[in-house]
Amino acid sequence: MKILITGGAGFIGSHLAEKLLKEGHTVSVIDNLSTGKYSNIIHLVKEQNFSYTIDSILNRDVLRNMVITCDQIYHMAAAVGVKYIIDNPLLSLQTNIGGTENVLEFANKYKKKVLLASTSEIYGKSNTVPFKEEDDRLLGSTHITRWSYSASKAIDEFLALAYYREKKLPVVIVRCFNTVGPRQTGQYGMVIPKFVRNALLNHPITIFGDGKQTRCFGDVADITDGMIKLMNTKKAEGQIFNIGTDEEITIEALAQKIKKMTGSRSKIEFIKYEDAYEEGFEDMRHRKPDLAKIKEYIDYKPKFNLGQILERIIAYFEE
Repeated sequence: MKILITGGAGFIGSHLAEKLLKEGHTVSVIDNLSTGKYSNIIHLVKEQNFSYTIDSILNRDVLRNMVITCDQIYHMAAAVGVKYIIDNPLLSLQTNIGGTENVLEFANKYKKKVLLASTSEIYGKSNTVPFKEEDDRLLGSTHITRWSYSASKAIDEFLALAYYREKKLPVVIVRCFNTVGPRQTGQYGMVIPKFVRNALLNHPITIFGDGKQTRCFGDVADITDGMIKLMNTKKAEGQIFNIGTDEEITIEALAQKIKKMTGSRSKIEFIKYEDAYEEGFEDMRHRKPDLAKIKEYIDYKPKFNLGQILERIIAYFEE
């Protein structure tokens, strides 16, 4: 099968490309390298069934030609990371909304199935945890830049479901919860790679806020397995799925765990959100998925627990 991955040089996209190639598919990637990296796919370039294009999904002519020649589309391209969104609000909105509209338009025109990568940010600052796919959303003021990401991905979901309902375009939507693993960078605010890198260097491990906020971290190997299964499950079309793990930990406990596992001498420091991001910044206190639906549809069972995930990431950074 010929598969197109938008954002395929990104962290998740590159792991997805790697896995699909091993399954015997032909994989083409488009990425503008705004948050993706060529180094993520350099080991794939020699593969006969792999090709890449350095360009934006906002380039309609290039995107159209790539959609025409594929069978399935994994739409991973998006502006991601809290820091990146705050630093580049306009480009983030243009990429997330305009880019997704381009992908869905051409997918519909040439009848290609789409898996859309969405986000746990959809749920906003709701405290009704664990989050279920049908839950209401609670967002902050439009003056707070970080909520633009949640809003833009919600528009993506609305667009995808509209194409499914009106045009019968086969689409599957997955909401990722803190996907982590080798090759992820802490450059745009991703907490585990940032903590691990600082711990190995014996630099201060900096926690934003009070550290009592909780998160669930899923291994990229489990998440990409789930995506591929959902893409190839007929009854999943037109549906939204949480994907990740429901193993919860506070950010302070995460920092302590990483410090212990690395034998680090790092100090753990706390700084205010406003000092790290922008004035008035708001965070989600808890972010835990309800995984009942994805378990029902594809018998989803993550293989990696948090300890194993951290071992993999620490080994990657040590190399």
